[in-house]
Amino acid sequence: METIVGILGEINGFTYTYYLVGLLILASVFYSFKLKFVQISMLKEGFRVITEKPDGKNDALSSFQALTISVASRVGIGNIAGIATAVAIGGSGAVFWMWIMAFFGGASAFAESTLAQIYKSHDGDGFKGGPAYYIKKALNQPFLGSVFAVTLIFAYAFGFNGLQSYTMTSSFAVYYPNPAEFEKSDWTIIIGLISAGISAVLFFGKGNIIGKINSYVVPVMALFYIALALLVTLMNLSSLPAVLQDIFTNAFDFKAIFGSFMGSAVIIGIKRGLFATEAGMGSAPNVAASAHTTHPVKQGLVQAISVLIGVMICTSTAFLVLFSQAYANPEVKAKALPLVQMAMNEYFGSLGMHFVSIAVVCFALTSLIGNYYYAHANIKYLTNSKIVMLVFNICAVAMVFIGSQMNLDLAWELADFAMAIMTTLNIIAILFLSRIVVITLKDYISQRKEGKNPVFDPKKLGIKNTECWEDGKY
Repeated sequence: METIVGILGEINGFTYTYYLVGLLILASVFYSFKLKFVQISMLKEGFRVITEKPDGKNDALSSFQALTISVASRVGIGNIAGIATAVAIGGSGAVFWMWIMAFFGGASAFAESTLAQIYKSHDGDGFKGGPAYYIKKALNQPFLGSVFAVTLIFAYAFGFNGLQSYTMTSSFAVYYPNPAEFEKSDWTIIIGLISAGISAVLFFGKGNIIGKINSYVVPVMALFYIALALLVTLMNLSSLPAVLQDIFTNAFDFKAIFGSFMGSAVIIGIKRGLFATEAGMGSAPNVAASAHTTHPVKQGLVQAISVLIGVMICTSTAFLVLFSQAYANPEVKAKALPLVQMAMNEYFGSLGMHFVSIAVVCFALTSLIGNYYYAHANIKYLTNSKIVMLVFNICAVAMVFIGSQMNLDLAWELADFAMAIMTTLNIIAILFLSRIVVITLKDYISQRKEGKNPVFDPKKLGIKNTECWEDGKY
């Protein structure tokens, strides 16, 4: 088992450091220029469409609910523990490169989510769509669509949900008299059962319940977390120039970069910017397709904003850490999540540490929900069997409990490997379909200039296999 984990670790290390990072950078930069930096030029329009409602269609999500589900998955424990790790290993300069890649990533997020809306389907319970659907419908590659669906289901419903559950449970170790003994205590079972119970209620409920829950929890937690980071910044305002100078100086410390490229601020910051926002990976489009909207571009703009929200959470974590004395402590610095907890303890005492723990739990639970929603859409792509769906739901709930109890290195390495496959398929697909994205965006802009509320007409644009738009269900 250790040998297999080691081999997969080597493969994933190469894949996520060189190959996948390069592919995601290519797509993000390509679409930024191809769409004339739509993530900035139409930012105001994006905020406008977020408030649109689904016109009385009870089985569909609103644009705002779709946003919160995608943010729930983008904004997980990785935006807290992951950013703390990035800063601890790569230094403060990693924050700058994270900003750069998140900026470009907004364009690829726009492209994949717009495509998901164009080629979505309606199954009677709501809209379903994502890369598997546009790979099949637009590229006429149903087999590759199935490969994408299978790899996403395994990666998100089983691998990453197990990881989220384990990390959430581990966050309570800081309250145990001897943290090393926490995993052997009954508390892991209790926390695991509670998490699995909540998951069961949501997984077996209707899809719009997930949207409604996330539409309340995600905004509240995100706003509170960002507000606390702003408060900490104000408390340390005199140190802000020095911290910003440190970020930019370390970002361009070429001696350190070339001395240890793999552990440099550049590569770590780029990786965190890409993976924290998930832009281009093919995950968020699965929920972007579920929204009821009059034009695909609207959901593309909404999902570009979700990338912005994700990077704001990441920046909040970075500042919380960089202003703290805990960051200067090598022992605490190496522990990621405890680093954030100790930093908040400095600012607000035990209340600060409690808040981080609560934030971790909320972000983890909403990520579990978001990841499940992604997998659910792809189960629907593969089959409409109620028995298969029942078995999947039971297994997904079981994985939440199992993940809370043990460190599943093999499952997580396999999940990383699966995600590399699905990301590769998605990037290739959206690059081949760039013409569709461009003409759809031009159509939206043209209608807005005429003072209209844009309505998508695929026949007018020569786009085929878009049954939801052709039969008026959109």
